[in-house]
Amino acid sequence: MKVKSYKDLKVWQKGIEIVDKVYVATEKFPKKEMYSLASQAQRSAVSIPSNISEGFTRHHTKEYMQFLYIALGSCAELETQLIIANRRDYVDQEELEDLQEDIDHASRMLMNLIKSLR
Repeated sequence: MKVKSYKDLKVWQKGIEIVDKVYVATEKFPKKEMYSLASQAQRSAVSIPSNISEGFTRHHTKEYMQFLYIALGSCAELETQLIIANRRDYVDQEELEDLQEDIDHASRMLMNLIKSLR
């Protein structure tokens, strides 16, 4: 099956799932964090599928790969922000582990996609 749209990519779909989970998790953050850590985590999460989709529309493989690497960096950034949120008791351990599993899965998918483009 030929991929016709970035929406067909499993990694993009996983990114959208992560965004949904991050928004649910950050709704519980204290008000003082809404414009800092919560907002930063949301932006990092949104960056994952956004960069996958933007890269997909590029006409050169090298550019596409660059956007996939940015998405991969956003995965690491988001995981760090969630660890901080857990240490501040904004996200419980179970929720952190669930999100870390999703982020790890997305990261592996991104690396496999990058390898296939090389």
